Amino acid sequence: MLLLCLPGFLYFVVFHYVPLLGYMVAFQDYQPYLGYMHSAWSGFTNFTNAFADPDFWSATGNTLKIALVQLVLFFPVPIGLALLLNSIVSDKLRRFVQSVVYLPHFIGWVIIVSIFQQILGGAGVVPDLLETIGLPRYDMMTDPNAFPWLLALQVMWKDAGWGTIIILAALLSIDRGLYEAAAMDGAARRRRFWHVTLPGLSPVLVLLLILNLGNILTVGFEQILLQRDAVGAGAGEVLDTYVYFHGIKDNQWGTAAAVGMVKAVIGTVLVIGANKFAHRLGHEGVYRGADR
Repeated sequence: MLLLCLPGFLYFVVFHYVPLLGYMVAFQDYQPYLGYMHSAWSGFTNFTNAFADPDFWSATGNTLKIALVQLVLFFPVPIGLALLLNSIVSDKLRRFVQSVVYLPHFIGWVIIVSIFQQILGGAGVVPDLLETIGLPRYDMMTDPNAFPWLLALQVMWKDAGWGTIIILAALLSIDRGLYEAAAMDGAARRRRFWHVTLPGLSPVLVLLLILNLGNILTVGFEQILLQRDAVGAGAGEVLDTYVYFHGIKDNQWGTAAAVGMVKAVIGTVLVIGANKFAHRLGHEGVYRGADR
């Protein structure tokens, strides 16, 4: 069993834990040609510069706005879709529908943004339809106010099907006998959902919610980078693109590392805090508490 776990363990060590050493750049005036060992230490100067930059706070606000919209709109969609798939009686039909809704996950963001441009863009199908029925044309792809909603719509179309995998697995783990017992006691479909399905799904839903909170400051670099110029930096700049433009592209490596470290610390605090709150509600969360 330990040998079976070894590849996964090595993956996390090499690609997740060893790169944490790179956070020392956040405390240096890092110069690539000097490397980690010979770059001058600058203390908290990089953090001070980032916090004093109005663009950083603008990017933080945009990130939180987009993350909250995606959390509210996207999180329930895989759950509802999984419940619908689980209600299909025919196994062949269910597998076919699952395959169809999984496919968008494997399409690159460049293709997806192009599809949405053809549908919602200035010369797309929807503006043409609005003009045909006598309404003014509307280009959602260039509307800064609609940008968070546009991103959430794209994420739902791309990843809703993929997100049903864990939910469907949780549904299959619920004892069928509980449904039969509830039905014999006179519980209708709605009551079986509230008293059997929802309690059976609650541990998985709490786990997914905690993990989503940990990534709340990561809202999709490639997706936003492709559309940032269309709405402007005021609405399209998020922390990931801020790191790219103000840190890497401008050779401010220390600032980029400092912002990345802030994201990591906030994500860790949110996961630990949400997990402790889940323990108080009687759920196991991501990991068990020491008293459980």
